[in-house]
Amino acid sequence: MRTFKMLTGHEIALDGDLLAILESLYREVTLKRELKATFEDMMREVVHLAEGMNEEERKRYLIESLFLNTVTYENEMLEAYMKKLTGRAQRTAANKQKRGP
Repeated sequence: MRTFKMLTGHEIALDGDLLAILESLYREVTLKRELKATFEDMMREVVHLAEGMNEEERKRYLIESLFLNTVTYENEMLEAYMKKLTGRAQRTAANKQKRGP
């Protein structure tokens, strides 16, 4: 397993664990700047990370990233659909209550 040194000096393992990298980016870029990190700050670190990976590592992380983002997108779409259904059910119940027995 290979390690990679971030611009902040923090070392992370390139072991295929995308969430570990995301957590490191959050801690090292966002939290160390007290939630005042800019788009450019994060992009600079991500580009540095991608440039430090070999082709196989980039491929592995791209695949995992696409999978994770697809699952996240599906969950967000399902959540929006459930909220829509719940809202519709609540409006129907409220209308029935207004009409009375």
